[in-house]
Amino acid sequence: MNLAQLSENKIQESTDCVYIVFAGREITYAEMGRASKKLASALKNLGVKPGDRVLVQMPNRPEVFQSFEAIWRIGATVVPVNHMIGPEESSYIYQDCGGTTLISSTDFLPRIEACRVSTPGLRNIILTGPSVPDGYFPYQELVEKSPDHAGMAYVSDSDLAAIVYTAGTTGRPKGVMHSHQSLYYSGRISYETTSAPEGTVAVFVLPLCHIYGISCMVAGYFIRRLKAVVLSSFNVDKVFEAIQTYKGNMFTGVPTLYVYMLLHPNPKEYDLSSMKWWTSGSAALAPQTWHDFREKFGFEIINAWGMTETGTTGSCCPPDESKKVGSIGRASPRVQLKVVDSNGREVPQGQQGEIIVKTPAAMTGYWNRPQDTAEVVDDGWVRSGDIGYVDEDGFYFITDRKKDIIIKGGENISPREIEEVIMTHPAVSEAAVVGVKDKVYGEEIKAFVVAKPGMRVTSQELQDHCCASLKKFKTPKDFAFVDTLPKNLMGKVLRKELRRIARENQAG
Repeated sequence: MNLAQLSENKIQESTDCVYIVFAGREITYAEMGRASKKLASALKNLGVKPGDRVLVQMPNRPEVFQSFEAIWRIGATVVPVNHMIGPEESSYIYQDCGGTTLISSTDFLPRIEACRVSTPGLRNIILTGPSVPDGYFPYQELVEKSPDHAGMAYVSDSDLAAIVYTAGTTGRPKGVMHSHQSLYYSGRISYETTSAPEGTVAVFVLPLCHIYGISCMVAGYFIRRLKAVVLSSFNVDKVFEAIQTYKGNMFTGVPTLYVYMLLHPNPKEYDLSSMKWWTSGSAALAPQTWHDFREKFGFEIINAWGMTETGTTGSCCPPDESKKVGSIGRASPRVQLKVVDSNGREVPQGQQGEIIVKTPAAMTGYWNRPQDTAEVVDDGWVRSGDIGYVDEDGFYFITDRKKDIIIKGGENISPREIEEVIMTHPAVSEAAVVGVKDKVYGEEIKAFVVAKPGMRVTSQELQDHCCASLKKFKTPKDFAFVDTLPKNLMGKVLRKELRRIARENQAG
């Protein structure tokens, strides 16, 4: 099963319907299909063969969707790369995957030229944008002059479709391998979770360098006559304008995006009444954010959970069921979840342990890292690294990341528990808690806090606020007030960076 065939099926049933809206331009299924076939022909003419790795590194735009479909059509492998990372990390990914071709933009020429020196195996570089210099291939020219009759390569279900690199928050990024079958199920499970009907209008802002965005793209193959309003970056006003202009029904984001929406001074100037699904995934959604969003906008956020290794949607609070705020929901269709102890034995309901996942959307392993794969995958079960529990109704709750647990005086302390208390303070917008070295306790608790615009709060006020809900032992000793928290492209807080800042402050 070739994933490009799913797209081909959509084109045949929805030929003249609008598929993508980008920068005010409406592009039909037929136009997108023709462009992807032409690009497939161009790639074949450049010598790209089945199994070759083709890097795609640029913000969301129609050419990114076309590139995915073209690469799959010829049986090659997509390697989506975050366009916001620097030359060092880009070079590492280029070399690690052994990519032979890069599709990017003239906007990133300085970085590409810096990377090119260390990646001699990168033979073809195709660029969108004006004034493409000598030594590079202009995307538009390649597409225009190529035939539109590229055939559909045969691939088996287990053949490699994509290598999606992790954010590298704890070390070098790892290449997560997904087959055509795993990405098929990743999209299908996402679709079955919400069962979006024919004619759904989705405002699409998730980057296609991340499994979350890729899964949503593939999920769109299952929705009849889906229209995707594609934004190249997140801006609250642009999102609200798109919903109002195109009568958007669906928005899929991460918790940080919802926090930014809550900071908008006057959202009522936009008509958002067409919306049906606001979905959050990738990182933990604070209960306070859920409650504040419902109060301010009148909508309930659908909380989902997953990871790059399991194809995004491992669990979800379905929109048609009763909610348990703070829960990541029940296991998604076709997915099994368990909570286990350090020996892999399932623990009773209510008892904490590591959440493990079995799903047909799971990765086939880490690229060139068999030992890392063996540490994470056991008999088809994927270790998530998330600590949590399941209640009597089958709802799962995450209490923290295994690697983020703070050990103070021999007691395990959950940063998330403390963060959720801090965020209930009316002057706080965001909070992140980390452990820092301490001579007495081994680790002490430090909180980084972002105040709401125009509001002020002191360390003493936050300590008093925490002590009202937490044991004094769990109350942060130190509060640092910052304008923003360091995050990756998907809005996950980079605790590694916060720990570095804390260490430097201690040393100073």
